[in-house]
Amino acid sequence: MSGDPNDEKLQELREEKLEQIKEQQDEGGDAEAAEAQRQQAEAQKKAMLRKALTDGARKRLNTVQMSKPEFGEQVEQQIVALAQSGRLQGKIDEEKMKELLQEMKPESQSFDIRHR
Repeated sequence: MSGDPNDEKLQELREEKLEQIKEQQDEGGDAEAAEAQRQQAEAQKKAMLRKALTDGARKRLNTVQMSKPEFGEQVEQQIVALAQSGRLQGKIDEEKMKELLQEMKPESQSFDIRHR
């Protein structure tokens, strides 16, 4: 075999293509790992909420999430934070959930009009 320039060029192109394929596979693996990690974190959060909430409180939270997903997510985060810090005594029942929702509800703007 003589060192034909076309053979060398072909070999270089093959190696470059192989590198590109490897890089794409690595990136795909990172995305899959991130997704798996996100799912695991979600599962842990759900398990913690199941332990911290009574059925009534869980139903109320689900209702809030249906109507206001962002607010529902904030409430979930707050409950998980309370549970992780050990500041929850017992389970949150429906009454406590009402109080928590009331506390966390964004202040509705009220306009006090004073007549003189």
